[in-house]
Amino acid sequence: MLLSELLSADRVKVPLGSRTKDDLLRELVELAVPGSDPAARDAVLGAVRERERELSTGIGAGVAIPHGKTTWVDRLVMAAGVSPEPVDFDALDGQPVQLFFMLVGPESESGAHVKALARISRLLRRESLRNDLRAARTPDDFLHVVRASEAA
Repeated sequence: MLLSELLSADRVKVPLGSRTKDDLLRELVELAVPGSDPAARDAVLGAVRERERELSTGIGAGVAIPHGKTTWVDRLVMAAGVSPEPVDFDALDGQPVQLFFMLVGPESESGAHVKALARISRLLRRESLRNDLRAARTPDDFLHVVRASEAA
């Protein structure tokens, strides 16, 4: 599974406008499930917040991968973005976060969910990739960096 298959320009926001953890989660949910009714958005946000309460998804090196599972989506969806300024996200390394990849999937697709999380984590270990993503000025630039990294 390629991240570029889950992401599209309308699900990437550069720059993100929010400055707090909760506002960022809300902004990313709206990107991940655009046009959904408020109950669906609230359910998705609730699933992501619930997972976040267990342990921060700020994995370190300026990266967060908030995620959750819910019956309100019927397939794996992803949203991503870059915050122009680092945001306190309770990351495991104590450092603020600028790169966000949100993953939401149905409870029935746990295997695909875990594989996508592992793929994001593996790609973002590369400092040069993180730097290139932070430097992206448009959603298309961001997607180009993701596609190039997956082709390498």
